Amino acid sequence: MTEEEVKLNYITPAIEGAGWEKKFIRMEYSITAGKIVVRGDKAFRLSNKRADYLLFYKENLPLAIVEAKDDSHLLGDGMLQAQEYANKLDVRFVFTSNGSGFLFYDMETGEQRTLELSEFPSPQTLYEKQYKTKIEAAQNLETVLNTPYYFGEETYPPRYYQRIAINRTVEAIASGKDRVLLVMATGTGKTYMAFQIIWRLWKAGLKKRILYLADRNILVDQTIIGDFKPFKNAMHKIEHKGMDTSYEIYLSLYQQLSENDTEDNLALLKESFNPDFFDLIIVDECHRGSAREDSNWRKILDYFDKASKIGMTATPKETKEVSNIDYFGEPIYTYSLKDGIEDGFLAPYKVVRYAIDTDVYGYRPTRGKTDDSGELVEDREYGIKDFDRNIVIDERTKLVAQKLTDYLKRTDRYAKTIVFCVDIDHAERMRQALVALNADLCAENYKYIMRITGDNDEGKKQLDNFIDPESRYPTIVTTSKLMTTGVNCKTCKNIVLDNIFGENGMTEFKQIIGRGTRIEEKHDKMYFTILDFRNASIMFSDPKFNGPELQDDDYDPDATPVYVTPSQPKDIPPKPDDPQKPKKVYVSGVPVELISERVQYYDRDGKLVTESLKDFTRKNILSGFATMDDFLKYWTGDERRAAIIEELKEHGIFLEELRSYYPADVDDFDLVCDIAYGIKPLTKSERAKRRKVDEVLAKYSDSCKKVLEILLAKYSSDAIDDLTDTKILKLPEFNEFGSPIKIAKLFGGYEGYVAAVKEIQNALYAA
Repeated sequence: MTEEEVKLNYITPAIEGAGWEKKFIRMEYSITAGKIVVRGDKAFRLSNKRADYLLFYKENLPLAIVEAKDDSHLLGDGMLQAQEYANKLDVRFVFTSNGSGFLFYDMETGEQRTLELSEFPSPQTLYEKQYKTKIEAAQNLETVLNTPYYFGEETYPPRYYQRIAINRTVEAIASGKDRVLLVMATGTGKTYMAFQIIWRLWKAGLKKRILYLADRNILVDQTIIGDFKPFKNAMHKIEHKGMDTSYEIYLSLYQQLSENDTEDNLALLKESFNPDFFDLIIVDECHRGSAREDSNWRKILDYFDKASKIGMTATPKETKEVSNIDYFGEPIYTYSLKDGIEDGFLAPYKVVRYAIDTDVYGYRPTRGKTDDSGELVEDREYGIKDFDRNIVIDERTKLVAQKLTDYLKRTDRYAKTIVFCVDIDHAERMRQALVALNADLCAENYKYIMRITGDNDEGKKQLDNFIDPESRYPTIVTTSKLMTTGVNCKTCKNIVLDNIFGENGMTEFKQIIGRGTRIEEKHDKMYFTILDFRNASIMFSDPKFNGPELQDDDYDPDATPVYVTPSQPKDIPPKPDDPQKPKKVYVSGVPVELISERVQYYDRDGKLVTESLKDFTRKNILSGFATMDDFLKYWTGDERRAAIIEELKEHGIFLEELRSYYPADVDDFDLVCDIAYGIKPLTKSERAKRRKVDEVLAKYSDSCKKVLEILLAKYSSDAIDDLTDTKILKLPEFNEFGSPIKIAKLFGGYEGYVAAVKEIQNALYAA
């Protein structure tokens, strides 16, 4: 029996017979979306991972994985795959079956045993096995476990990692844990997860008044009209002096409740709300300050000391002075950018690295060199960290703008692009340089290129339009700090790095990369490109980029504070007389050249590699077919050509893209052999004229031979690829022989016709 027949006749009846309702038996459950692979300027999505069965207790809790095999397999042949799925889905109980029974495995205890088909456990049995002890220890846990997610017309079911994060968090809070940390990559839906966490705890009656804190006004507003919309009239935004105590769900900016330079807001907070008013506080982007014991923002958390606190961040902060882990504890769940890309939920990236001579070799002014104001330029060597911070070379700015413009002209001039600059002054100069190079599109709409920075009210008003997938303008924005976090632009296709990463470099780098990680297939946003002018992409190789954050060994909670309480990013340039900031030097007439340009891709191991599509294909072919003979056996097997091409695609071999490198009359087989094994390709016509083909033709009658010669002629002219497709027999060229059935009779029947065609196909590719 096939696997599907085993499921239909044995496995599904056994599961249903054990008391599992049909609506809680999820078959062919999609775990991932299918990783996206980028080569050249095209993206290809691989097949997603699916579990044969995922069994739920009610609608909240996945309890068991069942992996099926056909009856030619042993009972436990699918166990390793099932265990991998269970580990990924955070599921404890694993079953495999070939229809003769079940092999059971407990991921928590390591117990393994064989079961008869009639012995499959009931939902209640597995539920009690997993939760009975926990429920006995925490009286609120069962109530929360049985409180469903919110499902509405505008709310999607949680992805597997979101379900894990939500379930672990509500279970922890219900079990009495008062501080929880979730580390989730940008673009993975932290606000959606926060909503579902609040909804379940609120509906269960466990948490009645809840405060949600964010660091950007736009984030709070988007949350109210977006994910939090189902809270309706129970929800209130704290702003200005409006601290109304008649609501249940509150949202606020950090800055609204605590300021650096005044205690007024904190005092008003204490006047309006008793210390026990809130019983749950969720802190979005909690890396921005919760760890400092003496920060004003920390005073909010300390004031509501009895409330449970949940911290959410993509970039937990762990330094000698600041520690999220010290305050919230170790993350209860982590889902990294690498995880998201591997699963196909986040967009992969390619990197174009530019090396400019002044950056690589440094710049030292010639004797007597004066700046644009006529003053002598200090005689010293300036490096990459000096440019646009201490010294401005006009030609360098123009070169960066030129290279970005060239790239957009080669790809898509209307692709949403963010250019990260050193400061506001740099962002404005970059905007001017880009406008000069793109005057045609700026004439169509002056908002084509805009500066969006903290001091520019007109630019900030356009932020919503930049984020809106349906709005073409602004297309290119220059910024410095304002757009590093909280900008949910799903259609952003290009991130330009011409900034300098300082003390908080890795945190800021992760946040900036996160601006491009969202996928929007409707608008052809499957990946994004990083154009790196400061060698910042070297940070991808730092273990901290994808690895878990560990508390710094030298962390001292009593150390002299260096943290500044978070506030709306004030990327406003210093006053000219600010003694803390050295005066910038502006110079012109400096020869600046691009000395290299290199394209790198995200590979299967999460690393950046310099690799062409052909190199990528060669590596993937050789990993599956060590020799040409191995590939030949696969190519001439019983699978139809379409199935073979789809299978190759799943292994990262994209024939449709590779065809552009070869003449149209080169067979896909020759294309692969040339790339992987260095064998000179033949045209289809050359293959059709091979001696071995003639030898096969000579074996058949004149009528059969003529049919086969028509097939070969269609193959030679590139009209067909798969000779075994019987639909070909309906082409006009075969009308003289009658219907496909009559043609088959010439060969002694259908099986004889297929055998003849297979023999011709084998002769075409024979060594």
